[in-house]
Amino acid sequence: MPEQVSTLQVIGVAVLTLAGVVWAVAVTRIMRRARVEAALSAFPHQRFGPPPQEYVELSAAEQDAFAGLVRRLGHR
Repeated sequence: MPEQVSTLQVIGVAVLTLAGVVWAVAVTRIMRRARVEAALSAFPHQRFGPPPQEYVELSAAEQDAFAGLVRRLGHR
């Protein structure tokens, strides 16, 4: 340590450096959190659970046609 620099000056520089590092880390964490929250708010709100199930009653002819289609696709 040079003779013209007092102990209080060295401690002051160390404290200011530490405060600057703490400030930089805090600002970085706050900015990341804000960026993630902004990205998540861009998506539409999700519903809870699956959509309601739809059911359509098929006629006898439609059931036969569907069964024939399944048989044809099953042979491939």
